[in-house]
Amino acid sequence: MEHHESPLAAVERHLPDPPVPVANYVPVRQVGNLVFTSGQTPHRNGSLAVSGKLGREVSIEQGQQASADAVMNCLSALRQHLGSLDRIVSVVSLTGYVASAEGFTDQPAVINGASLLLEKAFGDKGRHARAALGVAELPGHAPVEIALIVEV
Repeated sequence: MEHHESPLAAVERHLPDPPVPVANYVPVRQVGNLVFTSGQTPHRNGSLAVSGKLGREVSIEQGQQASADAVMNCLSALRQHLGSLDRIVSVVSLTGYVASAEGFTDQPAVINGASLLLEKAFGDKGRHARAALGVAELPGHAPVEIALIVEV
């Protein structure tokens, strides 16, 4: 009999090191059975995987990958706090911020990179409420920032 790794186990196995706060905040805060992550950007190995604004320096496809990278950093912070992503009952909400050039309106398409990763990893538990917001700038010239709320 062949053993197939679950999508969640595969995601957990590939999580980056937990993010380190760059200012005065905590990466995760739990209130009752809800766990909130601070906003995370698409850092890989200590630096931004891509930088710039959507609709100018960054394509929608690059933005989708950046949002997936950012949500992986959220999941890494959650794993550090919870011990295992298996403790997550559901992904409640995702807020995605997209650094947008003037006239760029495809923020939902960009944040789909994060949403699709969560649904693939958690199945129906990964389907969530969401906001995809266009903003003028993000810290360090990041193209996206993602924050999650999960139920445990």
